Amino acid sequence: MTHAPVGELTSWDANWTGLRVVVAGLGLSGFSAADTLVELGARVVVIDGADTEANRARADTLEIVGAAAVLLGTAHVADLPLVEGEPAELVIASPGWNPRHPVLAAAAEAGIPVWGDVELAWRVRERAGRRTAEWLAVTGTNGKTTTVGMVESMLRAAGLRAVAAGNVGTPILDAVRDPEGYDAIAVELSSFQLHHTHTMSPLASVVLNLAEDHIDWHGSYAEYVAAKAKIYERTRVAAVYNVEQAETERLVEDAEVVEGCRAVGFTTGIPAVSMLGVVEGLLVDRAFIEDRRTSAAEMATLEDLGEVAPRHTVANALAAAALVRAYGVEPRAVREGLRAFDPGAHRIQPVARRGDILWINDSKATNPHAAAASLGAFASVVWIAGGLSKGVDYDDLVAAHAERLRTVVLIGTDTAALRAALQRHAPQVPVIEAAVGETGQERAQTARGTEVMAAAVAAAASVAAPGDTVLMAPAAASMDQFASYAHRGNAFIEAVRALMEADEQH
Repeated sequence: MTHAPVGELTSWDANWTGLRVVVAGLGLSGFSAADTLVELGARVVVIDGADTEANRARADTLEIVGAAAVLLGTAHVADLPLVEGEPAELVIASPGWNPRHPVLAAAAEAGIPVWGDVELAWRVRERAGRRTAEWLAVTGTNGKTTTVGMVESMLRAAGLRAVAAGNVGTPILDAVRDPEGYDAIAVELSSFQLHHTHTMSPLASVVLNLAEDHIDWHGSYAEYVAAKAKIYERTRVAAVYNVEQAETERLVEDAEVVEGCRAVGFTTGIPAVSMLGVVEGLLVDRAFIEDRRTSAAEMATLEDLGEVAPRHTVANALAAAALVRAYGVEPRAVREGLRAFDPGAHRIQPVARRGDILWINDSKATNPHAAAASLGAFASVVWIAGGLSKGVDYDDLVAAHAERLRTVVLIGTDTAALRAALQRHAPQVPVIEAAVGETGQERAQTARGTEVMAAAVAAAASVAAPGDTVLMAPAAASMDQFASYAHRGNAFIEAVRALMEADEQH
């Protein structure tokens, strides 16, 4: 055996040569893991059940750089393959592969370690001759992408070389391998990624919020929460929690953090000692200042968050501020970072305002918890909702916001669960089904999604009155009628624009 024992592979410069690895999945994270391992000198076999054009292109690249084999098609994911005739010593699981998958179950039964790309990235982050970035780790049911974007913007405002990576845009291994290196990485982590993470020790970490999601992957809500809780393990400086959700504080209390790590809360109300919060329209810090018992440091104003700053956006900004303050960033950079931050499309995105009716695109609200945050930001709502529900319950969402609903326009191929919740908790609210006819054969997904959204927007326009917000916050995934949440959001934007143009012509 030429390589070091798997447990001792804790830096780029460790001896990885000849390590037999199976990489399960050939998406962005799987490709970056396989590419990294080949560069380290490991013997790598990649498997993926989808024999697609994109996967074949990735396979060609990996075989050129030296992967032992790339096996595509369902026949290759029924069991754990050998690596050049010998058993694997390590399996890298892509985020979509849950522990019950036959390949991962076989690895567990054989006692073979299973890591995710985040675990691999943590182990290779230290490399001779390059700076080692600190990790500021973010998870939660909702708000992760916004928060890591804010963290990145604040770090850059402080003059640091920083990037948001992980479950957003840049794979974490690509960030770790960057030739220049980074001072800090804002790491977005899904529950899937955290499940397969074992030794990560971030400088600071946060669970933004918790709500029922991905139960089909984890098997239960308790297992989902247990995966999220792993982000706090071995945190070194600050374990940040949501004061308004006690469950997140309990996760901090139960975590095995590094000696000296502090629990730091964030709240959209007035903060107590060791918290960040809001006082008279100011975002303030009572955690990372010397005289925190009697004073607070001003970091930013609510106006610095933009035209629409609902409560959950304020919470995300405070969580981000807590992470960068733990790193040592000054309050001035928090404000500059928030002012420079571009939240991007599909996250409570104002699309149009006409006749005192505001049209908002929140296609990123793919579950009830995210939709609740959007609904809570507006007083009178014509709500466009529905899609692929992933088995979640809508009763709490509808019951909490029934009073602000004027009309609900349903999209989605199966709206039964949402419709039933509306009948139980908001029977007085009119419900419109945004249905479109068939042409004798199933339409292409793109065309059908565009028609559905156009029908939904037209229905919403027919009932919206001055003072209303037409809010497209589906509380469901998009894949039943759209290619992605971005496709769904773009379809909404185009339908609203077409409506406005038609009104102008009249």
